[in-house]
Amino acid sequence: MIKRVLAMSVAGLAMSCAVAMAGPTVVNGPGANPSCFAQWSPDTKFLQWEKREGPFKLAVVNGFVGNGWRIQMVKTAKAFAEDPSIKDKISEFKVVSTGTDAAVQLGAIEDFINQGYDAIVTIAVAPDGFDRVIRLADKNNVVIVPFDNVLDTDKVMQVNENQLEMGRMYASHVLGELGKLGKTSGKLLEVRGLAGNSVDRDRSLGIHQVLDESGGDWEVISVVGNWDDGTAQKVVADAIAVHGTFDGVVAQGGTNGVVQALLDTDHPMVPMSGESENGYRKALAKYADEGLKGISIGQSPGLVAISMKAAISALEGNVMPQLISVPLPVATYDELEDGLNYWSDLPDNFFTVNEFPPCGVNISGPSIMAQTKDDS
Repeated sequence: MIKRVLAMSVAGLAMSCAVAMAGPTVVNGPGANPSCFAQWSPDTKFLQWEKREGPFKLAVVNGFVGNGWRIQMVKTAKAFAEDPSIKDKISEFKVVSTGTDAAVQLGAIEDFINQGYDAIVTIAVAPDGFDRVIRLADKNNVVIVPFDNVLDTDKVMQVNENQLEMGRMYASHVLGELGKLGKTSGKLLEVRGLAGNSVDRDRSLGIHQVLDESGGDWEVISVVGNWDDGTAQKVVADAIAVHGTFDGVVAQGGTNGVVQALLDTDHPMVPMSGESENGYRKALAKYADEGLKGISIGQSPGLVAISMKAAISALEGNVMPQLISVPLPVATYDELEDGLNYWSDLPDNFFTVNEFPPCGVNISGPSIMAQTKDDS
């Protein structure tokens, strides 16, 4: 009897260890398709999940959906799920948007795990607080892929552009253009994104690093535009009414609204940084000679497609970088060409960067615009 109990205990211990060891294993690189799934830095580790047979059940759990970028991201996810390069690898696909409440988003992710989904791609509404669902995902061998607003953890595979570097490029461009005018001090307007997100935090850190390093005497007025055209237009107009004329504008997003506020208030056109909205690039092409000498750096909604592709690659047992770097697509006011990097016949709120040749991802504007923003 004693031996039998002991044997059962050992077996139980083995089973519990197997459960504890579920999830990805840290392995040596290189990873699969490095031209697409590029290692963030030489120190980035590599992960490998247990290989399984497809097709796979895949979900996208978005948070906030109240601006054009998020709406286009949802549409892009739906369009890419129908792309011939990936369609046959997906047996079931769902998209939900949960709002800005982290607990609601966590509940949605947990629900998809319990429903037996193989992978969940998500834009986190906060950079932390996901430990519980990560453990649940590991227990069930579910691949979670945060992108855009990523998590402060190395326990999951993540996809992003370098937000800190984007912020540095934003500020460097504006200061460079002001330097051409002989200005080494002045008043700048910073238009921030959605509060509480890692993207907003890291971009702002990069902006202020460059301002501090410049040695100039810069007065910075910060407003919260939520990366939304309507919100940004209002808060920029209010800032101009209160603080007067600015020497330059550093905007994280909602850039169409920023430009419109300058026009509505008869504010002089000044050096500016912003996102890759089609309308903003139209404005740069139109008003550059009047002083709107801007830079447009795209945080593409197409990141969702790279994240979906990475999730499937991981499910197929491929070695993957824990943090995947997507290059920053940049265009300055003197590099814009209608039909190449902006389109006069597409809506202002269309984000212009949706092609990733190294990944074989090229999602056309019409296929994106044909989708809806609704949960599916």
